[in-house]
Amino acid sequence: MALCGTAATNVTKMMAAYNGGSSAVAAHHPHHHHQLQHLPPPHMHHHHHHQQHQQQHTHHLQQQLDIEPDRPIGYGAFGVVWSVTDPRDGKRVALKKMPNVFQNLVSCKRVFRELKMLCFFKHENVLSALDILQPPHIDYFEEIYVVTELMQSDLHKIIVSPQPLSSDHAKVFLYQILRGLKYLHSAGILHRDIKPGNLLVNSNCVLKICDFGLARVEESDESRHMTQEVVTQYYRAPEILMGSRHYSNSIDIWSVGCIFAELLGRRILFQAQSPIQQLDLITDLLGTPSMEAMRTACEGARAHILRGPHKQKTPAPPPSVPLTCCLISAKDALAHPYLDEGRLRYHTCMCKCCYTTSSGRVYTSDFEPVTNLKFDDGFEKNLSSVRQVKEIIHQFILEQQKGSRVPLCINPQSAAFKSFISSTVAQPSEMPPSPLVWE
Repeated sequence: MALCGTAATNVTKMMAAYNGGSSAVAAHHPHHHHQLQHLPPPHMHHHHHHQQHQQQHTHHLQQQLDIEPDRPIGYGAFGVVWSVTDPRDGKRVALKKMPNVFQNLVSCKRVFRELKMLCFFKHENVLSALDILQPPHIDYFEEIYVVTELMQSDLHKIIVSPQPLSSDHAKVFLYQILRGLKYLHSAGILHRDIKPGNLLVNSNCVLKICDFGLARVEESDESRHMTQEVVTQYYRAPEILMGSRHYSNSIDIWSVGCIFAELLGRRILFQAQSPIQQLDLITDLLGTPSMEAMRTACEGARAHILRGPHKQKTPAPPPSVPLTCCLISAKDALAHPYLDEGRLRYHTCMCKCCYTTSSGRVYTSDFEPVTNLKFDDGFEKNLSSVRQVKEIIHQFILEQQKGSRVPLCINPQSAAFKSFISSTVAQPSEMPPSPLVWE
């Protein structure tokens, strides 16, 4: 559909058409849809070629706006994503629609938390909000539209595609996932749904973690129960599968270990039909856990493990050495020598924190930055009614827009307006199975 730029007076109007792709994002050129470039060797720098491409892109921009159709690029439990053109600068962006936000208090709080996180993030490997569309009058305010950077594909599509993946690809992807997670965990945030489909990738192999619909702040008090309705089953950590009422950011690192094995083998590491079978597949590979490891498991899960035969750990092949290291923390995993090549490649020709001069590459002093500022979820404690949260979110969006840029809104005159407005989120039958209730 198209976006309009709306001046505060609603006098200035700018329009542009949009375009599409797939679950984690559309290719700018359809014939490049899932293609990753061969990774550029560390000594090569493609800056000149990129500039040329940008000039050609700008030259043909108007023709593209005229011919590119409007269509969705993916949807999940809490939102629908469309690929669009920002009329203010002609750049392609992703537009996430969060429908039916104000159905109940739980939904309101979750959406507000995700919105605040998207505005909080400042990291190359974490997707953040570029803008939020102008909300209507509060009486008509039912949906939220967030503009983010548009990425071309996601790791799931790349893994299942015929595109060759070298060990260099695996290293540079793993490096960026852990780099992004180190940042998130330093902010005190657990993602809680790390999976290949939530890792967006561009053709230059730059990766960004996305979808914070299930994210939350870590809980230091072990007596406080945390929801188990998290993490797509194949990437779900044993402690969640075993009904633990409390968990830490190690659940995200477990997911990374599963993804790393999937990158190397091009198949899901633990692909079970049910949560019990999921746990059995894990213990088949890693052996029966110790009683100490099962300390936080629920009685039913512990009984299930103890009823079965005692399993020995399967000897791991050499490429999965970092997988065992990954099961500590993102910071520790990044210190493993396996990731040295990924770090070098990323900072030599992919990152924005280092730059090239006529005399060579100038490297940043901090390759894996963290934030000293913890994400504060204290605002949630005082949210007590849907109407109150609606007013606070409405005000929050207006405050985010206090800048020099022209605010954006949806253009109801565009061809795709009706289908965009009626597009909805995934139905329960399309979502991953819920955690097992042991008792």
